[in-house]
Amino acid sequence: MCGRYAAARDQADLALEFEVDVVATGEPSRSVLAAAQDPPVGEPDWNVAPSKQAPVVLTRVPRGAPEGTPPMRQLRLLTWGLVPAWATDVKTGLRMINARAETLLDKGAFVRAALARRALVPADGWYEWQASPTVTDAKGRARRQPFFIHRGDGAPVAFAGVYEFWRDRAIDDPDDPRAWLTSFAIVTTAAEPGLDRIHDRQPVVLEPEDWAAWLDPGRTDAPSVGRLLAPRAPGRFAAYPVSTAVNGARANGPHLLDPLSAGELRGVVDPTTGEVLGS
Repeated sequence: MCGRYAAARDQADLALEFEVDVVATGEPSRSVLAAAQDPPVGEPDWNVAPSKQAPVVLTRVPRGAPEGTPPMRQLRLLTWGLVPAWATDVKTGLRMINARAETLLDKGAFVRAALARRALVPADGWYEWQASPTVTDAKGRARRQPFFIHRGDGAPVAFAGVYEFWRDRAIDDPDDPRAWLTSFAIVTTAAEPGLDRIHDRQPVVLEPEDWAAWLDPGRTDAPSVGRLLAPRAPGRFAAYPVSTAVNGARANGPHLLDPLSAGELRGVVDPTTGEVLGS
């Protein structure tokens, strides 16, 4: 799965990197959080967790645009955790942070979004937790070591995502920003060799040459969408262990990406060699 990631790039940089036509992150949008998001919505976040709002790139006709306006590539803030249009409440989204590529085009909760509402989720990389084969915690369970995984070439990461609109029928005015929740899920697939020593799943990371096709709202046939989810050649990513500080969803800051030294490792499997490091 993908349950935490870093998204610290400036919005202006995202707009350039993803060739965005409209930056709509300033528009009012509904949040599911009871308290104010920290860091504030739209600010660099080194520990994006489910239920937070995060930058997402999508292609559709801008809100309020004149009739005949073509779809445009937009940068928006969406809530992580997809709430299907048919859901009775927003709590459903807390369980739908990921969508499996293998069943994306079959599963009722995701298929409509997969065919009509696809998005790119910009990131610097993601966190995953490795269960130690040799070291246990105080409760006798395998010690879990967090890793940060990123592109080895330093290029921006673009997760394949799908998004959905949910209407709150308790709010009569459809123009009230609180009446709508726009949420997303990250598509995952089987982890490639090496990364599978950390976890058996990973996000689908699309190459820049596939971004336009994935965002194309006119691409609505399942076979062509499915082809974009095909496994890529392994070797695009680098991974290294980081502090367990990232375990807490409230922890934040660039220090979360600092690599651990060899002396700080305990029962950690090197994803490249398979060697167990630290006693």
